[in-house]
Amino acid sequence: MSNRQDFEKMINEAVEALPESIRKKLDNVDIVLEEGESPNNSLFGLYHGVSQLDRGSSYGIGPTLPDKITVWKGTIEKYAGGESNLPGLVRRVVWHEIGHHFGFDESQIRRLEEKWEKEHKI
Repeated sequence: MSNRQDFEKMINEAVEALPESIRKKLDNVDIVLEEGESPNNSLFGLYHGVSQLDRGSSYGIGPTLPDKITVWKGTIEKYAGGESNLPGLVRRVVWHEIGHHFGFDESQIRRLEEKWEKEHKI
């Protein structure tokens, strides 16, 4: 099992691996690491907020809480199949939830993931 610091490093590396053009557009979103497993033991991550596609012209006027991406360390470790698989799975989870931040739905994200895997022969 990875310690919290190692896991946070994997999350930061996943964000840093995104193209700069995407990183620049990440707006008002926090990534939070939870030590345990997700409530139903099957979610690796969860986006909660107002996607960039759904933000109206009044978004950000006045105090606006950040969107939140929760990453569940326990669930990821449970299903990773070994320590060596953790960085890739963490990256995939973080990128998946960032996709929701930009307004992509599940089917759109899955198509993008399949395309990326095919291009990178994963």
